[in-house]
Amino acid sequence: MLNKNIQTFIACDAEYEDSKIVLFGAGFDGTTSFRPGTRFAPGAIRNESFGIETYSPYQDKDMTDYCYFDSGDLELPFGSTNRVIADIAMRADKILSDGKIPFMIGGEHLVTLGSVMAVSEKYEELYIVHFDAHADLRDDYLGQKLSHACVIRRCHDIVGDEHIFQFGIRSGEREEFRFADEHTSMSKFSFSGLEECIEQLKGKNVYLTVDLDVLDPSVFPGTGTPEAGGVTFDELRRALTLVCEELNIVGCDVNELSPQYDQSGVSTAVACKIIREMLLAMS
Repeated sequence: MLNKNIQTFIACDAEYEDSKIVLFGAGFDGTTSFRPGTRFAPGAIRNESFGIETYSPYQDKDMTDYCYFDSGDLELPFGSTNRVIADIAMRADKILSDGKIPFMIGGEHLVTLGSVMAVSEKYEELYIVHFDAHADLRDDYLGQKLSHACVIRRCHDIVGDEHIFQFGIRSGEREEFRFADEHTSMSKFSFSGLEECIEQLKGKNVYLTVDLDVLDPSVFPGTGTPEAGGVTFDELRRALTLVCEELNIVGCDVNELSPQYDQSGVSTAVACKIIREMLLAMS
């Protein structure tokens, strides 16, 4: 059994035994390619979550009616990327072995790999739904295969062809888009085709990974790699609610907030609200 964290995401203070969804933080930015700072995201999100309400008028649900557990942040060794991924996989595996759903708060996007490794061990036939501005399909970045620029390519190494569905993608090398044409299902710039994707994945085991830079920087400037031309908050909220309500989500993450690049705090508040809506839709 995991111990309750002292400071939790709002309303995520139920007992471990009673909770179906378990949060944990993976504050790591050791392979960030542009502006670092995602290591501070889990703590900032927990702290600022008390600036929003537990009730969602969008869904007419209240977090206090459900049980969520926040197990706190992993203490990750910044000197070893392999060890970081292994530690994340170990925490996710513990949560999964207790019959619960791991909900990870990153951190840069590479942290997804550790969680996907654990979930794929439990669920042999795993599908990934990926919201992001960036394709993250490079085979390597500056010679390194473990990078946030390569994370979905590494996940593809695990789940294989026709198991990854990407939305909102608007940045990447030409070779990444050519790889996607042959190996993943990619919807560029928007959530076009999401309803068809959901129909295809109903009844299957799905891992959901959300890179918050899928949002336009005018909505979410607090990120290490801002990319113009993104979706609105309400477009993302609607898409996430649909996915989390309709599909069998067996693991998920939200990542790539760098709170220090938005001194207004708006980006952190947006991240908090996205997490609240996901938790309630999954309940």
